[in-house]
Amino acid sequence: MSTVAPSVTASVLLVEPSDPVRHFLHQNLTADRYGVVAVPSVAEARRALGRCAPDLAVIALDLPDGEGLDLMAHIRDGDASDGWDAGLPIVGLSRDGDPYAVARALERGADDHLVRPFHYAEFAARAGALIRRSRGQTLCDQLRVGPLVVDRRARRATVNGVLVTLSAKEFALLDALARDPWRVLTKDELLRNVWGYLSAGRTRTVDSHASRLRRKLEDAGAGQRFVANVWGIGYRLLPEAA
Repeated sequence: MSTVAPSVTASVLLVEPSDPVRHFLHQNLTADRYGVVAVPSVAEARRALGRCAPDLAVIALDLPDGEGLDLMAHIRDGDASDGWDAGLPIVGLSRDGDPYAVARALERGADDHLVRPFHYAEFAARAGALIRRSRGQTLCDQLRVGPLVVDRRARRATVNGVLVTLSAKEFALLDALARDPWRVLTKDELLRNVWGYLSAGRTRTVDSHASRLRRKLEDAGAGQRFVANVWGIGYRLLPEAA
């Protein structure tokens, strides 16, 4: 039986000299349905730019064959004939929080900047926000799934108008599930995106929070409709028979 690969939501050019960091970001971005071209140097990034026409560039400032700042300027100086969008969003990465280095990156074309080490959840949120803005999209303030309403701006959830009292992590878990209620989110994805874990290991964190979230939704009148456990994989908001 053949399986259909999940559709890619956006393409990312990742320019990072550190093998562990590059492999980690490549693995997790791919799991989040991004198409990723990951390279370690300025020269390879220049060759990849026109070929992959990225929606987002993530560029380390410390590269072995040149400066990330120069690569950012190269992107911004491009035109239609070069094969990439000169206005594409750029995230800079550096090893320290030197405010002058951050300022230079922003002046040379970066739209955002992160200092290593960083949580993947924060990185993914910033990258997603930049891509949405570049596409003229906004993040929906409210997610509605049947009687459930997740108000992202107020950080509150209701079932048939009944307020559900949730902890910060329970709300974050519900928010992640409600964005695509039919999609199964693996425990590894949830640990990365909700808790910011770099690696999953052996933990019952997702299971315990999912159990409490399900119980609170049931107590608010949702019945057993929400937070379905897909055994051995993870969770989704709605069960198959919903």
